[in-house]
Amino acid sequence: MSFRPLPPRMRQIPPRKSAILSVLDVGASKIVCLIARLTPMEPSEALRGRTHRCKVLGIGHQRSSGVKGGAVVDLQAAEHAVRLAVDAAERMAGVEVGGVIVNMSGGLLASQRFSAKAALRGKTVSEHDIHRVLEAASSANAHPGRTVLHALPTAFSLDATRDVLDPKGMIGEELGVDLHVASCDQAAARNLMLVVERCHLRVEAMVATPYAAGLSTLIDDEAELGAAIVDFGGGSTTVGVFRGGRLIHVDAVAVGGVHVTRDIARGLNISVIDAERLKTLYGACIASQSDDRESVAINRLGDDMDHPSHLPKSELLRIIRPRVEEILELVRDRLRASGHAAQAGRRLVMTGGACQLTGLPEFARSVISNQARIGRPLGIEGLPESGKNPSFAAAVGLLVYPQMAGLEFFEPTRSVMPHAHVEGGYAARVGRWLKASF
Repeated sequence: MSFRPLPPRMRQIPPRKSAILSVLDVGASKIVCLIARLTPMEPSEALRGRTHRCKVLGIGHQRSSGVKGGAVVDLQAAEHAVRLAVDAAERMAGVEVGGVIVNMSGGLLASQRFSAKAALRGKTVSEHDIHRVLEAASSANAHPGRTVLHALPTAFSLDATRDVLDPKGMIGEELGVDLHVASCDQAAARNLMLVVERCHLRVEAMVATPYAAGLSTLIDDEAELGAAIVDFGGGSTTVGVFRGGRLIHVDAVAVGGVHVTRDIARGLNISVIDAERLKTLYGACIASQSDDRESVAINRLGDDMDHPSHLPKSELLRIIRPRVEEILELVRDRLRASGHAAQAGRRLVMTGGACQLTGLPEFARSVISNQARIGRPLGIEGLPESGKNPSFAAAVGLLVYPQMAGLEFFEPTRSVMPHAHVEGGYAARVGRWLKASF
């Protein structure tokens, strides 16, 4: 029995076809909806895998609610936040959204690898042979309670020849393949889909957050030579490893920027809102000579709001640094345990809103890799200045994903072509609402 992914799978957008896409980045701190037009373009040297130019038409940005650690914990609150984000994007773009590509940050992201071989008996490798060996590799059942997000062939072999990129048309006795399967907790995927469907929208595909972040921030040479993406989200930190231009590993730890904010709130006895403000304005991971001289004003819980307290900036650093160090060490240990520490050592790219703490790249170089940088979305038009930062990497990557969907192998139970307009307009939406409600 082949893997039967729970979310619908998306066919790759044809290279010469234009489309309007809608994507939804559902996180623990924010929810972002982007509507963009994809138009065919000539191949780029830096981003050779992309076939289309993306231009953002509408953007909706909303504080998240009902999501914790990348998983839905309150359906009604999450639905309300998604509705607000989608409505804002629709109004800006003048487009009615019918379906969205969503990301998955929670659900205990994990990877499995499978190998298989098929006899050729000296014949030329055909499409049928490639499909046959991929089918054999995917025949192992996933763990109970897990659902497949991605099934990516990472390497083919032909007899003794390894790392064959495309075996079609070649001659040999035996064809082999290595298949990387990224999965998540089935209940987490179902609940995320349920939130979207309660908004009377289709889920067209579900993409692991580190995969999306890598698609938007890595140039081709980085993905080819080996790099690790670390997406510092609000409720979780997710990891993706790329090599040979393919995603070869995903992982996640259930600690993120929200935990840093709560540490500040508890340590200074202030509200969570004030703690988030302090983290954003003054947060840092590495001390500077002026930290003891500079002071920040805080309003402690129960104190007179008209008479704030003052404390040195170094006190904030003493609270933030241990938690950030914990996250980086967890990521480092997970990469070592997976056997992919070498790729992370070559290049570490950090994305997500929580990676914008002052000094984080330098701190990461001392803990994980001496080559670390902040990743920002590449090759995207129409984003406002506030959107050209690491916190929008995953959302932009969801727009890139339909151009790469053809790399995956799956047995389509229900495949869809990317589009945003609703067939039949208002009447079709009412029909779906009646069907869902009665």
